[in-house]
Amino acid sequence: MKNIWVISLFPEFFKPLFETGVVGSALRGERGELPHLKILNPSDYNGKGFKGVDSAPYGGGAGQVMRADVLEKTLLEGVVKNSDPSQFEIIYLGPRGKTFNQEIAQEFKESCFSSSKELVFICGRYEGVDERFLKKYVTTHLSLGDFVLSGGELALLPILDSIFRLMPGVLGNDSSAFEESFDGKGLEFPQYAKPQTACGENVPDILLSGHHKKIKEWREDQRIKMTKKYRPDLLRMAEKK
Repeated sequence: MKNIWVISLFPEFFKPLFETGVVGSALRGERGELPHLKILNPSDYNGKGFKGVDSAPYGGGAGQVMRADVLEKTLLEGVVKNSDPSQFEIIYLGPRGKTFNQEIAQEFKESCFSSSKELVFICGRYEGVDERFLKKYVTTHLSLGDFVLSGGELALLPILDSIFRLMPGVLGNDSSAFEESFDGKGLEFPQYAKPQTACGENVPDILLSGHHKKIKEWREDQRIKMTKKYRPDLLRMAEKK
């Protein structure tokens, strides 16, 4: 199993991943098989600690920029070491990137089990990262959506959770990951649980029938109706593929 690397000025953002839910259990070695999540702080790779990681932008302007030399040293000494940098997929979280989706999560999950490259996520802060580092090392630009966050850590948390929950054994029942929203068929069908009557409504009779074929057909019909109502764009995307 490979490593997944994170370069971040705030490693404490990732503590909840280890402490809560099924992903936390897996990261603690209690279920499934996950890559080793290794978090490096650029503050540890320069002589000035936290004060040496950023600098004012050339040409003027507000805020600070994360320094290319410090990030390069963190990457080469902390991650790459004696390997070839081309053996790593280096991902920068920022607005120029492709929007993350379930398909990308699946690709990243598969790369963790194949002979392909190890994943390295770069979490930007302040006004961003010196362009020279991005040009030389970053192979993939990724975005969570068209909005601005304080830093890449906040975007990376849901991305890592999305990847890890696809790993064998993490969900307990591996089939849980294959009948979900954004699996290429639109939204997930509506779910019902005990009690039989709640919020003034009964569970649909078909789900109490025990007729598995008809239940499957009903769920597929509901999936389509839900997608048409709430996310018709997903149906249009599926038709284009």
